[in-house]
Amino acid sequence: MKALAIAATGMSAQQTNLEVISNNIANMNTTAFKASRAEFTDLLYQIDRAAGVSNRGGESPIPEGVTQGLGVKTAAVRSMHTQGSLVQTGNALDLAIDGRGWFRIAGPDGETLYTRAGSFNVNGEGTIVTLDGYEIEPGLVVPEDAVKVAINESGEVFAVFDGDQAPQELGQITLTNFVNDAGLMAVGGNLFRETEASGAGVEGAAGDAGYGVMHQGYLEQSNVDPVKQITELISAQRAYEMNSKVVQAADEMAGTVSKGIR
Repeated sequence: MKALAIAATGMSAQQTNLEVISNNIANMNTTAFKASRAEFTDLLYQIDRAAGVSNRGGESPIPEGVTQGLGVKTAAVRSMHTQGSLVQTGNALDLAIDGRGWFRIAGPDGETLYTRAGSFNVNGEGTIVTLDGYEIEPGLVVPEDAVKVAINESGEVFAVFDGDQAPQELGQITLTNFVNDAGLMAVGGNLFRETEASGAGVEGAAGDAGYGVMHQGYLEQSNVDPVKQITELISAQRAYEMNSKVVQAADEMAGTVSKGIR
């Protein structure tokens, strides 16, 4: 029976859907996490009787044929790059992007990676780094005698000192845009890698046309909607149960046929 195989594809697809939803819920409090959505397409169709072919020679073609679908498959797991809400932290090295753009990070072995999680810190040498110790690009070093770091909406970084010493400009944090943010490859640790699907990154300054602005002392929260995820979780569970019922029914029908033959 084809019904067994068809229902099995449905159960497999809903299992993937459940795993995607589980990952979204698990990362509800992950800084700048982007929720994902499983997308499905139907499989090939088996044509038992072709439409548009005449039943007999010289007669009009039949309007409808007999076509049977063979199930469903997972076509993609799409990352939803919508803006997360901003939450104030008061930490001078926390940065949130309001709008489009990615921070550029020098990853392992010098590989350039990208993130929207702006929870930065300084290492023992005063270099601004991520929580995993990767340097932000371009590299910025905070002087030892600086009492404060000030970052404006354009990403310009200044070191503030005690007394009458004027603030020292350390450099500027730039942003990178991609034609297709959903095409970036997630590598874990809130980091993404450029791919052919994302297109080449285009660097620019925060606040320029097409780029977001930076907010010091804020972090972007996850864009996961808990209510929506719970609703989709229930829907996936029901769809899985319905497919399992089809498997059970097909098995019982096959058993009835088998008993009748005996």
